[in-house]
Amino acid sequence: MHIRVINPNTTAGMTATIGDAASRIAAPGTRITATQPASGPVSIESHFDEAISAVGVLDEVLAGEQAEVDAYVIACFGDPGLLAARELTRAPVIGIAEAAFHMATLVSTRFSIVTTLGRTGIIAEHLLEQYGFRHHCRRVRAAEIPVLDLEENGDAALARIIDECRRARDEDGIGAIVLGCGGMADLTATISREVGLPVVEGVTAAVKLAEALVGLGLGTSKHGDLAFPRPKPMTGQFERFAHLIPTR
Repeated sequence: MHIRVINPNTTAGMTATIGDAASRIAAPGTRITATQPASGPVSIESHFDEAISAVGVLDEVLAGEQAEVDAYVIACFGDPGLLAARELTRAPVIGIAEAAFHMATLVSTRFSIVTTLGRTGIIAEHLLEQYGFRHHCRRVRAAEIPVLDLEENGDAALARIIDECRRARDEDGIGAIVLGCGGMADLTATISREVGLPVVEGVTAAVKLAEALVGLGLGTSKHGDLAFPRPKPMTGQFERFAHLIPTR
């Protein structure tokens, strides 16, 4: 089984962190390929960043189709380009926020999210509504750290995340914590040990869900709105997407 884990930002160190975490959790026989777009934002912290990065995600899925990838993981907690990516392939495509929400509800009736910035916390609230998990989430909390601090000031960032997770445990009436950033992919065990609660991180959750879907023989439905996009002319920088033809 080959899973392509796409980091929608262009920071190579974060791609490596995400890939390492995915490889450690993957089952024997599962091959993980961690990739990132050739261009786009170095971190994703706004609706604007998500919109720009979604184009790079689609490029990475199309490249994966040529390599006959079995499943895809979009490793940003905003799940940028998720539904558009599903239109391009029959393979499962899983966003890490949706995966984390599902997993958290299997181990606890209530969870809180701890993310990086307050503004990205608002984006997480939108996703909770969209995916139908709002009533499971007690609170979305922000450690108020830029995403790149996870790479550049790792120890200080981890300390702030742990402090916020402890507050969530003590104040929110929850049974589990969801980490709200793909760059936190390698922090799960440490945070869980410090906080004493199940900690769900989306990259690793998405990899296991991808393995399960492939094992069950379940792919993205091509009936309805997730059918392949209708071929049509496109102009300018998007001409490469013109007349898309399914490869499998």
